[in-house]
Amino acid sequence: MTRCAEALVQLLEGYGVETVFGIPGVHTVELYRGLHGSRLRHISPRHEQGAGFMADGYARASGKPGVCFIITGPGMTNIITAMGQAYADSVPMLVISTCNRREHLRLGHGHLHELPDQRALVAGVCAFSHTLQHPSQLPEVLARAFALFGCTRPRPVHIEIPLDVLDMSADDLDLRPRSLPAAPAPASNSIDAAVALISNAKRPLILAGGGARRAAEALAALAERLQAPVALTTNARGLLCAEHPLLLDGVLSSAHGRELIAEADAVLAVGTELGETDYDFFGLGPVTFNAPLIRLDIDPLQILGVQAATVGLLGDAEQGLLALLERLPQREADATWASERVARVNAIEHAGWSAKQSRMQALLDTVRDHLPQPLIVGDSTQPVYQGALGYRAPTPNSWFNAGSGYGTLGYGLPAAIGAKLAQPLRPVVALVGDGGLQFSSAELIAAKEAGVGVILLLWNNSSYAEIRDYMNAKAVPLLGVDILTPDFAALAQSCHVAHHRARDLDGLRELLGQLDNINEPVMVEVDATTFLAD
Repeated sequence: MTRCAEALVQLLEGYGVETVFGIPGVHTVELYRGLHGSRLRHISPRHEQGAGFMADGYARASGKPGVCFIITGPGMTNIITAMGQAYADSVPMLVISTCNRREHLRLGHGHLHELPDQRALVAGVCAFSHTLQHPSQLPEVLARAFALFGCTRPRPVHIEIPLDVLDMSADDLDLRPRSLPAAPAPASNSIDAAVALISNAKRPLILAGGGARRAAEALAALAERLQAPVALTTNARGLLCAEHPLLLDGVLSSAHGRELIAEADAVLAVGTELGETDYDFFGLGPVTFNAPLIRLDIDPLQILGVQAATVGLLGDAEQGLLALLERLPQREADATWASERVARVNAIEHAGWSAKQSRMQALLDTVRDHLPQPLIVGDSTQPVYQGALGYRAPTPNSWFNAGSGYGTLGYGLPAAIGAKLAQPLRPVVALVGDGGLQFSSAELIAAKEAGVGVILLLWNNSSYAEIRDYMNAKAVPLLGVDILTPDFAALAQSCHVAHHRARDLDGLRELLGQLDNINEPVMVEVDATTFLAD
């Protein structure tokens, strides 16, 4: 007999899933019966939150949904933070969990791992949550999940399977994957309306977010046609090459960036929420637009959001950008305004950095320039916040972190493990502070066990330094931020992982030259106090 759990694994294989993250439990053993002998690789994190972060990093680096197998009850409560981060950043994640038998649901009889309503608990951090009532529903529900990932705003999906359903026969199911719809293109009349607004603009501006991360070529071509400066959010870094003359540094929240926005006579926002953590990080107030605003987005709620569009283009970013290119009249754009403003705004940005900021920026640039096409996955830590202002990623999807949006701690290391599994031939760096690492340090031994060659770049300032600085700025007495940290060399040794120290940029360069082709994790510890003093 083919059980429902085994049918699930076969369907996942059909949809191209290659890796599953999860911790076996008594409520998921039937899923593991299905995994045995399949083509799917199973990775065992040390905490379900780590499983979710690994799936997140895998999805961002691969473009495929990250998949988790999670037990009922505590497994689901553990993974919710990771689902919240993925929800905020529009990351496709498929969380498959168990739940108690159908006849036991919502009765409160004290069964193992029982929750009053597991679906209600996760509803706020997923696109949808479904309880499978019979194996016959499985093909349709999985098809819905993969359709959502591919043709609308991707966010986590939760499917829970009662224990009795998991063990039921699925012999009569058609286990072939269903044909999935393509993402829609914006309507023709909307494209015409957008072209009418931007075709004669003398000072156009483009704001691009994570929703455009698979439209790099089209975005660059449109920017060059219009001679429009381009500002990229954290999740859009790398959509223009690092040396591109139209590329603005991370000025979206700064006063000089606001001045540039005010000067524009047409603004095209592509795949961006125009949210606080990208556009108002310094508390200047919500960004406003004097010019007509064109919003290209797969999510209609964004087009109708607080920053309402003059013209809304509902659909896939790449298709929308290509349609604009096709219909824009050929004209010789004046590059003077763009080149002057980009140079001026970037110069103001760099001149405003403190010595500490410049030093952290040098660390980021050293990592980028001394590893071949590195992928940097960050936690919420000081060098990552500096990177939001000045890091120029070499390629799309090669710089992402938890420093914006939901803003969790503990993300960097497990997400980097997932990214390395998705991109095994590229160097992957987890940039993590000592405080954030203590949220998920157990995943270091999971990386060792799985043979995942992540470079853990540890920024050690023996504190929650970003919060300490914020408390100082607000004249709040310091409490709870100067923390006792582990002996990280001993921690690495206990996880069977090599440990190195980089005292300065020269030492870091030398180390990086030895670490671009490793097949197991390594920790590189940077003493922030010493590094910033040199």
